[in-house]
Amino acid sequence: MVQQRKDVIKENEWNVEALYSSTEAWRKEFDEVKGGASSPHWPWIKEFRGKLGEGAAFAAKVIGRLLDLQRRLSKLYSYARLRHDEDIINDVNKEAHSLISALWHDYAQETAWFEPELLSLSDATLKQYLGSEELAPYRFYVEKIVRMKPHTLPAEQEELIAMAGKAFTAPHRAFGALNDADFKFGTVKDSSGEEHELTHGSYGLFLRDHDRTLRKNAFQTLLGRYEEYDNTLAELLTGHVQTQRFEAKARGYTSCLEAALFPKNIDVSVYHSLIKAVRSKLPVLHDYMDLRKGVMGLKELHLYDVYVPLTDAVDIRMEYTEAEDAVIQSVAPLGAEYQDVLRRGFSEQRWVDRYENENKRSGAYSGGCYDSMPYILMNYKGVLRDVFTLAHEAGHSMHSYFSREQQPYQYHNYPIFVAEVASTFNEQLLMKHLLGQTKTRQERIFLLCEKLEDIRATFFRQVMFAEFELQLHQWVESDTPVTPSHIKEYYRQLNTEYFGPGVVIDPEIDFEWSRIPHFYYNFYVYQYATGISAALALFKRVSEGGDSEREAYLDFLRSGCSRYPVELLERAGVDMRSPEPVA
Repeated sequence: MVQQRKDVIKENEWNVEALYSSTEAWRKEFDEVKGGASSPHWPWIKEFRGKLGEGAAFAAKVIGRLLDLQRRLSKLYSYARLRHDEDIINDVNKEAHSLISALWHDYAQETAWFEPELLSLSDATLKQYLGSEELAPYRFYVEKIVRMKPHTLPAEQEELIAMAGKAFTAPHRAFGALNDADFKFGTVKDSSGEEHELTHGSYGLFLRDHDRTLRKNAFQTLLGRYEEYDNTLAELLTGHVQTQRFEAKARGYTSCLEAALFPKNIDVSVYHSLIKAVRSKLPVLHDYMDLRKGVMGLKELHLYDVYVPLTDAVDIRMEYTEAEDAVIQSVAPLGAEYQDVLRRGFSEQRWVDRYENENKRSGAYSGGCYDSMPYILMNYKGVLRDVFTLAHEAGHSMHSYFSREQQPYQYHNYPIFVAEVASTFNEQLLMKHLLGQTKTRQERIFLLCEKLEDIRATFFRQVMFAEFELQLHQWVESDTPVTPSHIKEYYRQLNTEYFGPGVVIDPEIDFEWSRIPHFYYNFYVYQYATGISAALALFKRVSEGGDSEREAYLDFLRSGCSRYPVELLERAGVDMRSPEPVA
Protein backbone atom coordinates (compact mmCIF):
# COMPACT_ATOMS: atom_id res chain seq x y z
CA MET A 1 0.00 0.00 0.00
CA VAL A 2 1.10 3.57 -0.68
CA GLN A 3 2.05 5.24 2.60
CA GLN A 4 0.30 8.28 4.01
CA ARG A 5 2.18 11.55 4.29
CA LYS A 6 2.30 11.47 8.07
CA ASP A 7 4.27 8.23 7.90
CA VAL A 8 7.07 9.58 5.68
CA ILE A 9 10.36 9.78 7.59
CA LYS A 10 12.28 13.02 7.65
CA GLU A 11 15.25 11.92 5.52
CA ASN A 12 12.86 11.13 2.68
CA GLU A 13 11.19 14.56 2.79
CA TRP A 14 12.38 17.78 1.24
CA ASN A 15 13.44 20.43 3.74
CA VAL A 16 10.53 22.81 3.38
CA GLU A 17 11.17 24.02 6.93
CA ALA A 18 14.19 25.86 5.55
CA LEU A 19 11.68 28.24 3.94
CA TYR A 20 9.41 28.60 6.98
CA SER A 21 9.70 26.65 10.22
CA SER A 22 5.97 25.93 10.28
CA THR A 23 2.65 26.81 8.72
CA GLU A 24 2.17 29.25 11.59
CA ALA A 25 5.42 31.03 10.69
CA TRP A 26 4.30 31.11 7.06
CA ARG A 27 0.95 32.56 8.08
CA LYS A 28 2.64 35.27 10.14
CA GLU A 29 4.74 36.31 7.15
CA PHE A 30 1.69 36.08 4.88
CA ASP A 31 -0.30 38.46 7.09
CA GLU A 32 2.62 40.89 7.15
CA VAL A 33 3.13 40.84 3.38
CA LYS A 34 -0.61 40.95 2.63
CA GLY A 35 -0.97 44.44 4.02
CA GLY A 36 -4.63 45.42 3.98
CA ALA A 37 -7.31 42.84 4.66
CA SER A 38 -8.85 43.49 1.26
CA SER A 39 -7.76 45.03 -2.01
CA PRO A 40 -5.97 47.37 -2.32
CA HIS A 41 -3.55 45.50 -0.06
CA TRP A 42 -0.70 47.88 -0.82
CA PRO A 43 -1.91 51.51 -1.02
CA TRP A 44 1.65 52.70 -1.73
CA ILE A 45 1.45 51.05 -5.16
CA LYS A 46 -1.48 53.28 -6.08
CA GLU A 47 0.47 56.32 -4.90
CA PHE A 48 3.09 55.68 -7.60
CA ARG A 49 0.47 55.71 -10.33
CA GLY A 50 0.68 58.62 -12.74
CA LYS A 51 4.24 59.50 -11.73
CA LEU A 52 6.46 57.29 -13.89
CA GLY A 53 7.24 60.29 -16.09
CA GLU A 54 9.01 62.05 -13.20
CA GLY A 55 12.38 60.67 -14.20
CA ALA A 56 14.51 57.56 -14.51
CA ALA A 57 15.44 57.59 -10.83
CA PHE A 58 11.80 57.56 -9.79
CA ALA A 59 10.97 54.79 -12.29
CA ALA A 60 13.87 52.73 -10.91
CA LYS A 61 12.53 53.24 -7.39
CA VAL A 62 9.08 51.99 -8.40
CA ILE A 63 10.49 48.93 -10.17
CA GLY A 64 12.67 48.10 -7.16
CA ARG A 65 9.76 48.34 -4.73
CA LEU A 66 7.51 46.19 -6.91
CA LEU A 67 10.19 43.53 -7.39
CA ASP A 68 10.88 43.43 -3.66
CA LEU A 69 7.20 42.71 -2.99
CA GLN A 70 7.10 40.17 -5.80
CA ARG A 71 10.11 38.42 -4.28
CA ARG A 72 8.38 38.06 -0.90
CA LEU A 73 5.20 36.79 -2.55
CA SER A 74 7.25 34.26 -4.49
CA LYS A 75 8.75 32.84 -1.29
CA LEU A 76 5.32 32.55 0.29
CA TYR A 77 3.98 30.84 -2.81
CA SER A 78 6.86 28.37 -2.99
CA TYR A 79 6.26 27.11 0.52
CA ALA A 80 2.51 26.80 -0.02
CA ARG A 81 2.96 25.00 -3.33
CA LEU A 82 5.44 22.49 -1.94
CA ARG A 83 3.20 21.72 1.03
CA HIS A 84 0.18 21.45 -1.23
CA ASP A 85 1.92 18.99 -3.54
CA GLU A 86 2.93 16.75 -0.64
CA ASP A 87 -0.73 16.03 0.06
CA ILE A 88 -3.17 17.88 -2.12
CA ILE A 89 -6.28 17.01 -0.09
CA ASN A 90 -4.84 18.31 3.19
CA ASP A 91 -7.12 21.22 4.13
CA VAL A 92 -4.37 23.29 5.77
CA ASN A 93 -2.19 22.96 2.67
CA LYS A 94 -5.10 23.70 0.34
CA GLU A 95 -6.05 26.80 2.30
CA ALA A 96 -2.50 28.19 2.28
CA HIS A 97 -2.12 27.53 -1.44
CA SER A 98 -5.47 29.17 -2.15
CA LEU A 99 -4.64 32.22 -0.02
CA ILE A 100 -1.30 32.97 -1.67
CA SER A 101 -2.66 32.23 -5.14
CA ALA A 102 -5.41 34.77 -4.54
CA LEU A 103 -2.89 37.31 -3.23
CA TRP A 104 -0.77 36.86 -6.35
CA HIS A 105 -3.82 37.69 -8.45
CA ASP A 106 -4.46 40.76 -6.30
CA TYR A 107 -0.85 41.82 -6.85
CA ALA A 108 -1.31 41.43 -10.61
CA GLN A 109 -4.47 43.50 -10.44
CA GLU A 110 -2.97 46.29 -8.31
CA THR A 111 0.10 46.57 -10.55
CA ALA A 112 -1.72 46.19 -13.87
CA TRP A 113 -1.35 49.93 -14.53
CA PHE A 114 2.44 49.88 -14.40
CA GLU A 115 3.38 48.57 -17.85
CA PRO A 116 0.72 50.55 -19.76
CA GLU A 117 1.82 53.75 -17.98
CA LEU A 118 5.49 53.05 -18.70
CA LEU A 119 4.68 52.44 -22.35
CA SER A 120 2.63 55.62 -22.55
CA LEU A 121 5.82 57.65 -22.15
CA SER A 122 7.24 59.12 -25.33
CA ASP A 123 9.84 57.19 -27.30
CA ALA A 124 12.38 59.88 -26.47
CA THR A 125 11.70 59.53 -22.74
CA LEU A 126 11.94 55.75 -22.86
CA LYS A 127 15.21 55.99 -24.75
CA GLN A 128 16.55 58.42 -22.16
CA TYR A 129 15.43 56.13 -19.33
CA LEU A 130 17.06 53.07 -20.92
CA GLY A 131 20.33 54.94 -21.26
CA SER A 132 20.31 56.24 -17.68
CA GLU A 133 22.57 55.06 -14.90
CA GLU A 134 19.64 54.77 -12.47
CA LEU A 135 17.82 52.21 -14.59
CA ALA A 136 20.96 50.28 -15.57
CA PRO A 137 20.17 47.34 -13.21
CA TYR A 138 16.76 47.00 -14.87
CA ARG A 139 17.66 47.82 -18.48
CA PHE A 140 16.85 44.47 -20.08
CA TYR A 141 13.83 44.12 -17.79
CA VAL A 142 12.47 47.37 -19.24
CA GLU A 143 13.54 46.47 -22.80
CA LYS A 144 11.32 43.37 -22.61
CA ILE A 145 8.38 45.50 -21.47
CA VAL A 146 8.94 47.97 -24.32
CA ARG A 147 9.01 45.08 -26.82
CA MET A 148 5.54 44.07 -25.58
CA LYS A 149 4.07 47.49 -26.40
CA PRO A 150 1.99 46.29 -29.39
CA HIS A 151 0.26 43.76 -27.15
CA THR A 152 -0.09 45.76 -23.94
CA LEU A 153 -3.57 47.12 -23.27
CA PRO A 154 -4.63 50.36 -21.60
CA ALA A 155 -4.38 50.24 -17.82
CA GLU A 156 -8.10 49.72 -17.21
CA GLN A 157 -8.19 46.75 -19.57
CA GLU A 158 -5.04 45.27 -18.07
CA GLU A 159 -6.67 45.51 -14.65
CA LEU A 160 -9.77 43.74 -15.97
CA ILE A 161 -7.68 40.85 -17.32
CA ALA A 162 -5.79 40.66 -14.04
CA MET A 163 -9.10 40.48 -12.15
CA ALA A 164 -10.10 37.50 -14.27
CA GLY A 165 -6.79 35.74 -13.73
CA LYS A 166 -7.89 33.55 -10.85
CA ALA A 167 -10.99 32.37 -12.71
CA PHE A 168 -8.83 31.55 -15.73
CA THR A 169 -6.88 28.98 -13.69
CA ALA A 170 -10.01 27.02 -12.76
CA PRO A 171 -9.69 24.36 -15.54
CA HIS A 172 -6.11 23.57 -14.56
CA ARG A 173 -6.92 23.46 -10.85
CA ALA A 174 -9.94 21.24 -11.45
CA PHE A 175 -7.87 18.87 -13.58
CA GLY A 176 -5.26 18.66 -10.82
CA ALA A 177 -7.89 17.82 -8.22
CA LEU A 178 -9.34 15.07 -10.39
CA ASN A 179 -6.02 13.66 -11.52
CA ASP A 180 -4.03 13.72 -8.28
CA ALA A 181 -6.70 13.29 -5.62
CA ASP A 182 -10.07 12.05 -6.85
CA PHE A 183 -8.96 9.38 -9.31
CA LYS A 184 -8.29 5.97 -7.75
CA PHE A 185 -7.30 3.12 -10.03
CA GLY A 186 -7.68 0.09 -7.78
CA THR A 187 -5.59 -2.98 -8.45
CA VAL A 188 -4.49 -4.93 -11.52
CA LYS A 189 -3.49 -8.56 -11.94
CA ASP A 190 -0.26 -9.97 -13.33
CA SER A 191 0.06 -13.24 -15.28
CA SER A 192 0.05 -15.22 -12.02
CA GLY A 193 -3.18 -13.65 -10.84
CA GLU A 194 -1.46 -11.57 -8.15
CA GLU A 195 -3.04 -8.19 -7.43
CA HIS A 196 -0.97 -4.97 -7.62
CA GLU A 197 -2.08 -1.50 -6.53
CA LEU A 198 -2.23 0.85 -9.52
CA THR A 199 -1.24 4.47 -8.96
CA HIS A 200 0.30 7.20 -11.07
CA GLY A 201 3.69 6.15 -9.73
CA SER A 202 3.28 2.42 -10.24
CA TYR A 203 1.80 2.84 -13.73
CA GLY A 204 5.13 3.70 -15.29
CA LEU A 205 6.71 0.82 -13.39
CA PHE A 206 4.15 -1.67 -14.67
CA LEU A 207 4.50 -0.53 -18.30
CA ARG A 208 8.18 -1.42 -18.09
CA ASP A 209 7.55 -4.83 -16.58
CA HIS A 210 8.33 -7.94 -18.65
CA ASP A 211 5.01 -9.45 -17.54
CA ARG A 212 2.85 -8.59 -20.54
CA THR A 213 -0.40 -9.35 -18.72
CA LEU A 214 0.48 -6.80 -16.05
CA ARG A 215 1.40 -4.21 -18.67
CA LYS A 216 -1.83 -4.70 -20.57
CA ASN A 217 -4.03 -4.63 -17.48
CA ALA A 218 -2.33 -1.47 -16.15
CA PHE A 219 -2.68 0.26 -19.52
CA GLN A 220 -6.34 -0.63 -19.94
CA THR A 221 -7.33 0.05 -16.35
CA LEU A 222 -5.66 3.42 -15.93
CA LEU A 223 -6.73 4.86 -19.27
CA GLY A 224 -10.16 3.30 -18.81
CA ARG A 225 -10.58 5.46 -15.73
CA TYR A 226 -10.07 8.57 -17.84
CA GLU A 227 -12.54 7.27 -20.40
CA GLU A 228 -15.25 7.38 -17.72
CA TYR A 229 -14.75 11.15 -17.49
CA ASP A 230 -13.95 12.02 -21.08
CA ASN A 231 -16.68 14.64 -21.36
CA THR A 232 -15.58 16.43 -18.19
CA LEU A 233 -11.89 16.25 -19.11
CA ALA A 234 -12.58 17.48 -22.65
CA GLU A 235 -14.49 20.46 -21.25
CA LEU A 236 -11.68 21.28 -18.81
CA LEU A 237 -8.98 21.19 -21.47
CA THR A 238 -11.08 23.10 -23.97
CA GLY A 239 -11.91 25.65 -21.27
CA HIS A 240 -8.21 26.17 -20.64
CA VAL A 241 -7.57 26.72 -24.35
CA GLN A 242 -10.48 29.15 -24.54
CA THR A 243 -8.88 31.28 -21.80
CA GLN A 244 -5.66 31.35 -23.83
CA ARG A 245 -7.65 32.34 -26.91
CA PHE A 246 -9.42 35.12 -25.04
CA GLU A 247 -6.21 36.73 -23.86
CA ALA A 248 -4.43 36.27 -27.20
CA LYS A 249 -7.32 37.90 -29.03
CA ALA A 250 -7.65 40.67 -26.46
CA ARG A 251 -3.97 41.52 -26.84
CA GLY A 252 -4.03 41.54 -30.63
CA TYR A 253 -2.05 38.40 -31.36
CA THR A 254 -2.82 36.45 -34.51
CA SER A 255 -2.88 33.16 -32.61
CA CYS A 256 -2.45 31.55 -29.22
CA LEU A 257 0.87 30.19 -30.41
CA GLU A 258 2.15 33.68 -31.20
CA ALA A 259 0.93 34.87 -27.80
CA ALA A 260 2.92 32.11 -26.09
CA LEU A 261 6.14 32.63 -28.07
CA PHE A 262 6.31 36.38 -28.68
CA PRO A 263 7.27 37.39 -25.10
CA LYS A 264 10.30 35.06 -25.36
CA ASN A 265 11.28 36.56 -28.74
CA ILE A 266 10.77 33.19 -30.46
CA ASP A 267 9.24 33.17 -33.91
CA VAL A 268 6.31 30.80 -34.53
CA SER A 269 8.34 29.34 -37.39
CA VAL A 270 10.49 27.59 -34.77
CA TYR A 271 7.43 25.60 -33.65
CA HIS A 272 6.28 24.73 -37.15
CA SER A 273 9.80 23.89 -38.33
CA LEU A 274 10.23 21.52 -35.42
CA ILE A 275 7.08 19.59 -36.35
CA LYS A 276 8.10 19.52 -40.00
CA ALA A 277 11.60 18.25 -39.18
CA VAL A 278 10.30 15.51 -36.90
CA ARG A 279 7.64 14.49 -39.41
CA SER A 280 10.42 13.92 -41.95
CA LYS A 281 12.14 11.57 -39.49
CA LEU A 282 9.11 9.43 -38.65
CA PRO A 283 10.36 6.52 -40.80
CA VAL A 284 13.24 6.23 -38.31
CA LEU A 285 10.73 5.86 -35.47
CA HIS A 286 8.79 3.28 -37.50
CA ASP A 287 12.00 1.29 -38.02
CA TYR A 288 12.64 1.40 -34.28
CA MET A 289 9.15 0.05 -33.61
CA ASP A 290 9.76 -2.77 -36.09
CA LEU A 291 13.06 -3.53 -34.37
CA ARG A 292 11.35 -3.59 -31.00
CA LYS A 293 8.68 -5.94 -32.29
CA GLY A 294 11.29 -8.33 -33.66
CA VAL A 295 13.54 -8.28 -30.61
CA MET A 296 10.59 -8.91 -28.31
CA GLY A 297 9.40 -11.77 -30.54
CA LEU A 298 5.84 -10.45 -30.76
CA LYS A 299 3.31 -11.09 -33.49
CA GLU A 300 1.68 -7.77 -32.61
CA LEU A 301 3.33 -4.79 -30.95
CA HIS A 302 0.81 -2.93 -28.79
CA LEU A 303 1.18 0.47 -27.19
CA TYR A 304 1.61 -1.17 -23.79
CA ASP A 305 4.71 -2.91 -25.22
CA VAL A 306 6.70 0.17 -26.24
CA TYR A 307 8.15 1.01 -22.80
CA VAL A 308 9.48 -2.36 -21.66
CA PRO A 309 13.29 -2.81 -21.87
CA LEU A 310 14.37 -4.74 -24.96
CA THR A 311 16.43 -7.23 -22.99
CA ASP A 312 15.24 -9.28 -20.03
CA ALA A 313 18.74 -10.64 -19.36
CA VAL A 314 19.42 -7.65 -17.10
CA ASP A 315 17.29 -5.02 -15.41
CA ILE A 316 19.30 -2.19 -13.88
CA ARG A 317 17.59 -0.94 -10.75
CA MET A 318 18.92 1.18 -7.91
CA GLU A 319 17.98 2.04 -4.38
CA TYR A 320 17.43 5.74 -4.01
CA THR A 321 20.78 6.45 -2.32
CA GLU A 322 22.55 4.56 -5.11
CA ALA A 323 20.78 6.75 -7.64
CA GLU A 324 21.96 9.89 -5.85
CA ASP A 325 25.54 8.61 -5.86
CA ALA A 326 25.37 7.79 -9.57
CA VAL A 327 24.03 11.24 -10.45
CA ILE A 328 26.68 12.96 -8.31
CA GLN A 329 29.48 10.97 -9.90
CA SER A 330 28.14 11.60 -13.40
CA VAL A 331 28.42 15.39 -13.17
CA ALA A 332 32.16 15.37 -12.45
CA PRO A 333 32.95 16.67 -15.98
CA LEU A 334 31.25 19.96 -15.01
CA GLY A 335 33.82 20.61 -12.30
CA ALA A 336 34.29 20.30 -8.56
CA GLU A 337 32.04 23.24 -7.63
CA TYR A 338 29.07 21.86 -9.55
CA GLN A 339 29.56 18.39 -8.08
CA ASP A 340 30.02 19.63 -4.50
CA VAL A 341 26.90 21.80 -4.63
CA LEU A 342 24.82 18.88 -5.85
CA ARG A 343 26.28 16.51 -3.28
CA ARG A 344 25.43 18.90 -0.43
CA GLY A 345 21.96 19.47 -1.87
CA PHE A 346 21.21 15.76 -1.93
CA SER A 347 22.88 14.59 1.26
CA GLU A 348 22.88 17.55 3.65
CA GLN A 349 20.25 20.08 2.59
CA ARG A 350 17.50 17.60 1.62
CA TRP A 351 16.48 19.06 -1.71
CA VAL A 352 14.48 15.97 -2.65
CA ASP A 353 11.09 14.62 -1.61
CA ARG A 354 11.84 11.05 -2.60
CA TYR A 355 8.91 8.65 -2.69
CA GLU A 356 5.24 8.45 -3.57
CA ASN A 357 2.71 8.90 -0.80
CA GLU A 358 -1.06 8.97 -0.85
CA ASN A 359 -2.45 12.11 -2.54
CA LYS A 360 1.00 13.39 -3.44
CA ARG A 361 1.29 15.19 -6.76
CA SER A 362 2.20 12.77 -9.52
CA GLY A 363 5.29 13.00 -11.69
CA ALA A 364 8.42 14.97 -10.88
CA TYR A 365 9.58 18.59 -10.98
CA SER A 366 12.16 21.04 -9.70
CA GLY A 367 10.84 24.05 -7.82
CA GLY A 368 11.68 26.70 -5.26
CA CYS A 369 12.24 30.44 -5.43
CA TYR A 370 14.99 33.05 -5.40
CA ASP A 371 15.33 32.86 -1.61
CA SER A 372 15.28 29.09 -1.27
CA MET A 373 17.29 26.05 -2.11
CA PRO A 374 16.09 24.15 -5.17
CA TYR A 375 13.44 21.54 -4.35
CA ILE A 376 12.86 18.31 -6.27
CA LEU A 377 9.63 16.34 -6.18
CA MET A 378 10.10 12.66 -7.02
CA ASN A 379 7.95 9.54 -6.90
CA TYR A 380 10.94 7.20 -6.94
CA LYS A 381 10.34 3.51 -7.66
CA GLY A 382 13.87 2.27 -8.31
CA VAL A 383 13.78 1.58 -12.04
CA LEU A 384 16.48 3.07 -14.25
CA ARG A 385 14.04 5.60 -15.70
CA ASP A 386 13.65 7.03 -12.21
CA VAL A 387 17.42 7.43 -11.92
CA PHE A 388 17.39 9.45 -15.13
CA THR A 389 14.44 11.47 -13.84
CA LEU A 390 16.49 12.34 -10.75
CA ALA A 391 19.38 13.43 -12.99
CA HIS A 392 16.92 15.43 -15.11
CA GLU A 393 15.43 17.31 -12.16
CA ALA A 394 18.89 17.82 -10.66
CA GLY A 395 19.83 19.56 -13.92
CA HIS A 396 16.92 21.95 -13.48
CA SER A 397 17.87 22.51 -9.86
CA MET A 398 21.50 23.25 -10.59
CA HIS A 399 20.42 25.64 -13.35
CA SER A 400 18.25 27.38 -10.75
CA TYR A 401 21.03 27.35 -8.16
CA PHE A 402 23.58 29.04 -10.43
CA SER A 403 21.03 31.51 -11.84
CA ARG A 404 19.95 32.56 -8.35
CA GLU A 405 23.54 32.77 -7.16
CA GLN A 406 24.77 34.93 -10.04
CA GLN A 407 21.77 37.02 -11.08
CA PRO A 408 19.70 39.68 -9.31
CA TYR A 409 16.09 38.81 -8.65
CA GLN A 410 14.80 40.38 -11.87
CA TYR A 411 17.03 38.11 -14.00
CA HIS A 412 17.17 34.84 -12.06
CA ASN A 413 14.16 33.02 -13.51
CA TYR A 414 15.44 31.44 -16.72
CA PRO A 415 12.96 31.23 -19.63
CA ILE A 416 11.08 28.00 -20.25
CA PHE A 417 12.59 27.65 -23.73
CA VAL A 418 15.99 26.90 -22.19
CA ALA A 419 14.69 25.10 -19.11
CA GLU A 420 14.93 21.62 -20.58
CA VAL A 421 18.53 22.06 -21.75
CA ALA A 422 20.28 21.66 -18.40
CA SER A 423 18.03 18.78 -17.40
CA THR A 424 18.66 16.83 -20.60
CA PHE A 425 22.38 17.65 -20.48
CA ASN A 426 22.53 15.94 -17.08
CA GLU A 427 20.78 12.87 -18.47
CA GLN A 428 23.54 12.66 -21.09
CA LEU A 429 26.17 12.88 -18.37
CA LEU A 430 24.49 10.06 -16.46
CA MET A 431 24.26 7.87 -19.54
CA LYS A 432 27.96 8.37 -20.29
CA HIS A 433 28.82 7.56 -16.68
CA LEU A 434 26.72 4.39 -16.56
CA LEU A 435 28.03 3.16 -19.89
CA GLY A 436 31.53 3.57 -18.47
CA GLN A 437 30.56 1.41 -15.50
CA THR A 438 29.08 -1.49 -17.45
CA LYS A 439 30.61 -4.91 -16.99
CA THR A 440 28.67 -6.99 -19.51
CA ARG A 441 27.40 -6.71 -23.06
CA GLN A 442 23.82 -7.15 -21.81
CA GLU A 443 24.16 -4.18 -19.46
CA ARG A 444 25.38 -2.05 -22.34
CA ILE A 445 22.48 -3.17 -24.53
CA PHE A 446 20.07 -2.35 -21.70
CA LEU A 447 21.49 1.17 -21.36
CA LEU A 448 21.55 1.87 -25.08
CA CYS A 449 17.96 0.70 -25.38
CA GLU A 450 17.12 3.05 -22.51
CA LYS A 451 18.65 5.90 -24.51
CA LEU A 452 16.67 4.98 -27.61
CA GLU A 453 13.50 4.96 -25.56
CA ASP A 454 14.41 8.32 -24.06
CA ILE A 455 14.74 9.83 -27.55
CA ARG A 456 11.38 8.35 -28.55
CA ALA A 457 9.67 9.69 -25.43
CA THR A 458 11.39 13.08 -25.15
CA PHE A 459 11.75 13.95 -28.81
CA PHE A 460 9.17 12.17 -30.97
CA ARG A 461 6.41 11.81 -28.38
CA GLN A 462 6.64 15.41 -27.18
CA VAL A 463 6.45 16.71 -30.75
CA MET A 464 3.37 14.55 -31.25
CA PHE A 465 1.96 16.25 -28.15
CA ALA A 466 2.95 19.61 -29.63
CA GLU A 467 0.97 18.83 -32.79
CA PHE A 468 -2.03 17.85 -30.70
CA GLU A 469 -1.83 21.02 -28.63
CA LEU A 470 -1.52 23.20 -31.72
CA GLN A 471 -4.52 21.57 -33.37
CA LEU A 472 -6.61 21.96 -30.24
CA HIS A 473 -5.87 25.68 -30.18
CA GLN A 474 -6.57 26.01 -33.90
CA TRP A 475 -9.97 24.39 -33.46
CA VAL A 476 -10.88 26.87 -30.74
CA GLU A 477 -9.51 29.79 -32.77
CA SER A 478 -11.66 28.81 -35.75
CA ASP A 479 -14.75 28.21 -33.57
CA THR A 480 -14.76 24.54 -34.52
CA PRO A 481 -16.82 22.52 -32.01
CA VAL A 482 -14.43 20.52 -29.83
CA THR A 483 -16.15 17.34 -28.68
CA PRO A 484 -14.62 14.28 -26.97
CA SER A 485 -15.06 12.26 -30.15
CA HIS A 486 -13.38 15.02 -32.15
CA ILE A 487 -10.39 15.03 -29.80
CA LYS A 488 -10.13 11.25 -29.60
CA GLU A 489 -10.27 10.81 -33.36
CA TYR A 490 -7.44 13.28 -33.93
CA TYR A 491 -5.32 11.89 -31.09
CA ARG A 492 -5.69 8.38 -32.52
CA GLN A 493 -4.69 9.66 -35.95
CA LEU A 494 -1.53 11.20 -34.52
CA ASN A 495 -0.57 7.98 -32.75
CA THR A 496 -1.16 6.03 -35.95
CA GLU A 497 1.05 8.36 -37.96
CA TYR A 498 3.82 8.62 -35.37
CA PHE A 499 4.08 4.95 -34.36
CA GLY A 500 3.58 3.63 -37.87
CA PRO A 501 1.93 0.56 -39.39
CA GLY A 502 3.87 -1.92 -37.25
CA VAL A 503 2.11 -0.95 -34.01
CA VAL A 504 -1.42 -1.82 -32.91
CA ILE A 505 -3.09 1.42 -31.84
CA ASP A 506 -5.14 0.20 -28.89
CA PRO A 507 -8.53 1.84 -28.30
CA GLU A 508 -7.50 3.01 -24.82
CA ILE A 509 -4.96 5.41 -26.35
CA ASP A 510 -7.89 7.56 -27.43
CA PHE A 511 -7.99 8.87 -23.86
CA GLU A 512 -4.29 9.36 -23.14
CA TRP A 513 -4.48 13.09 -23.95
CA SER A 514 -6.76 13.56 -20.95
CA ARG A 515 -4.08 12.58 -18.41
CA ILE A 516 -1.27 14.86 -19.64
CA PRO A 517 -0.94 17.84 -17.25
CA HIS A 518 1.44 19.67 -19.60
CA PHE A 519 -1.44 20.48 -21.94
CA TYR A 520 -2.49 23.01 -19.30
CA TYR A 521 0.92 24.75 -19.45
CA ASN A 522 0.32 26.74 -22.65
CA PHE A 523 2.66 25.42 -25.37
CA TYR A 524 5.25 23.89 -23.08
CA VAL A 525 5.79 20.41 -24.54
CA TYR A 526 7.58 21.42 -27.76
CA GLN A 527 10.40 22.72 -25.58
CA TYR A 528 11.28 19.18 -24.50
CA ALA A 529 12.21 18.49 -28.12
CA THR A 530 14.07 21.77 -28.66
CA GLY A 531 15.67 21.24 -25.24
CA ILE A 532 17.00 17.79 -26.04
CA SER A 533 18.26 19.05 -29.41
CA ALA A 534 20.16 21.95 -27.83
CA ALA A 535 21.37 19.78 -24.95
CA LEU A 536 22.79 17.11 -27.27
CA ALA A 537 24.60 19.79 -29.29
CA LEU A 538 26.03 21.39 -26.15
CA PHE A 539 26.94 18.02 -24.63
CA LYS A 540 28.92 17.16 -27.75
CA ARG A 541 30.61 20.55 -27.66
CA VAL A 542 31.58 20.27 -23.98
CA SER A 543 32.62 16.61 -24.23
CA GLU A 544 34.88 17.23 -27.21
CA GLY A 545 36.12 20.61 -26.04
CA GLY A 546 38.14 21.91 -23.15
CA ASP A 547 37.83 24.37 -20.27
CA SER A 548 36.48 27.19 -22.42
CA GLU A 549 33.58 25.09 -23.73
CA ARG A 550 32.74 23.91 -20.23
CA GLU A 551 32.85 27.46 -18.88
CA ALA A 552 30.62 28.67 -21.71
CA TYR A 553 28.06 26.07 -20.68
CA LEU A 554 28.34 26.99 -16.99
CA ASP A 555 27.99 30.66 -17.91
CA PHE A 556 24.77 29.70 -19.67
CA LEU A 557 23.54 28.18 -16.39
CA ARG A 558 24.46 31.38 -14.56
CA SER A 559 22.69 33.66 -17.05
CA GLY A 560 19.10 33.26 -15.86
CA CYS A 561 16.88 35.45 -18.05
CA SER A 562 19.45 38.21 -18.55
CA ARG A 563 18.97 37.86 -22.33
CA TYR A 564 16.43 36.25 -24.66
CA PRO A 565 16.58 32.43 -24.72
CA VAL A 566 17.86 31.97 -28.29
CA GLU A 567 20.65 34.45 -27.54
CA LEU A 568 21.57 32.63 -24.32
CA LEU A 569 21.94 29.37 -26.22
CA GLU A 570 23.90 31.05 -28.99
CA ARG A 571 26.39 32.37 -26.44
CA ALA A 572 26.75 28.84 -25.09
CA GLY A 573 27.54 27.55 -28.57
CA VAL A 574 24.34 26.37 -30.27
CA ASP A 575 22.22 28.28 -32.80
CA MET A 576 18.56 27.32 -32.47
CA ARG A 577 17.67 29.59 -35.40
CA SER A 578 19.20 27.01 -37.72
CA PRO A 579 17.71 23.56 -38.40
CA GLU A 580 21.00 21.86 -37.54
CA PRO A 581 20.37 21.06 -33.83
CA VAL A 582 17.01 19.41 -34.58
CA ALA A 583 18.00 17.74 -37.84
